[in-house]
Amino acid sequence: MGGNEKPNLTMLCDFYELTMGNGYFNYGYKDRITYFDLFYRRVPDDGGYAIAAGLEQVINYIKELHFGPEDIAYLRGRNMFSDEFLDYLANFKFTGDVYAVPEGTPVFPREPILTVRAPAIEAQLLETFLLLSINHQSLIATKASRIVASAQGRAVLEFGSRRAQGSDGAMLGARAAYIGGCAGTACTISDQLYGVTAGGTMAHAWVQMFDTQYEAFKTYCEIYPDNAVLLVDTYNTLKSGIPDAIRAFNDVLRPKGITKCGIRLDSGDVAYLTRKARKMLDEAGWPECKIFVSNSLDEYIIRDLLQQGAVIDTFGVGERLITARSEPVFGGVYKLVAVEDGGAIVPKIKVSENVGKITTPHFKKVYRLYGRDTGKAIADYICAHDESVDDSKDLEIFDPDAIWKRKTVYNFTARELQVPIFKNGELVYKMPTLPEIRDYCRRELDTLWDEVKRFDNPHNYYVDLSQKLWNIKYALLAEKNEG
Repeated sequence: MGGNEKPNLTMLCDFYELTMGNGYFNYGYKDRITYFDLFYRRVPDDGGYAIAAGLEQVINYIKELHFGPEDIAYLRGRNMFSDEFLDYLANFKFTGDVYAVPEGTPVFPREPILTVRAPAIEAQLLETFLLLSINHQSLIATKASRIVASAQGRAVLEFGSRRAQGSDGAMLGARAAYIGGCAGTACTISDQLYGVTAGGTMAHAWVQMFDTQYEAFKTYCEIYPDNAVLLVDTYNTLKSGIPDAIRAFNDVLRPKGITKCGIRLDSGDVAYLTRKARKMLDEAGWPECKIFVSNSLDEYIIRDLLQQGAVIDTFGVGERLITARSEPVFGGVYKLVAVEDGGAIVPKIKVSENVGKITTPHFKKVYRLYGRDTGKAIADYICAHDESVDDSKDLEIFDPDAIWKRKTVYNFTARELQVPIFKNGELVYKMPTLPEIRDYCRRELDTLWDEVKRFDNPHNYYVDLSQKLWNIKYALLAEKNEG
């Protein structure tokens, strides 16, 4: 492959997906219908919820699935695959069904975010890309949501491109951060590709380039009078940075009648400096001048700054957001939960000494139950595919790990979370715009009680199984234990 050619992302798969696919093909399992769930086991940062993201990239990937001549030649050269299997791959097309929660949905451990129903080889070949896409963007969207919450209504901008893990980490990370609530990004290409508003003003190099700091500020105000945000901490923030910024504003902006402007701080004791800066700006007649702050911020630092009386209008958050530094792995997994045999769905379970790794079998539905009086989410309810929730009647739910803990839910509405994405290989889902996804995420987060959204020791949101599904799971566990 030439250096300028785009790689075929169909080949972005774990090699075992191909060895298993060859085995399925030669054993006669090529057309066996399987069901796989993608879910995660633990919320990052021990938080109360996660935000699902990455579905758009999954859709685009499935639409483009194919093996080109170069791919077939490479696989043939490995001398591991039958000619018949390679012929099958040469004409490969996804023919299955995909169900998923919409991007921006708050999701909880062990419930299906995405479900694939497809012939065994097709379902298996999706595993790696589905996981890398959902894992990465859900991780960043979740971190962004926490950081935005900590800012208490102030704008948060994603500033992390240069610290991201690769170009996709920067571009798609900015997209995910926007879904999680960020107002914009420093990453230009994310604006070009996804419409995540890009913005920025100057670095310290701009200030250093001029003979004096005032000249740097004055020149910038002259070039960008409607976007004059000046970086004031290159030399001495209080003694020269803010005074020179005020002087430039007075000399350039005031004669034009412009009152919209800003200063940015990227170092120092931010709580102290912003309080002083606000006082200096107000006394100089610039009460509308905004204060921007950056420099290794996260949700805990932002929360502490505001508790200490920092006066900040906008936060720029970089490396700790774009890399989710405090917990850089989402931990989503992709597990077989059922197969079809003669048209009947046969549940499958994975058993482990680690109880947290035991899967919930069967083709399932996930409902979210909302209180009619509060609009708040009460619990999520997972049931078998052929069950439904009648929200005109009371419903008893129970903790699947402690079945004596039971609760009757009444006066509620039930919403099925997963929606059809592909049917028989054809896309049936209309992808919302990114602003629509972001607004949906904000509305859904508002349905969670504040106790669930706490940073520390959040309330454990209920994710319960129907009695039928619980019976199926524990019958399979008993059967495997006896075996």
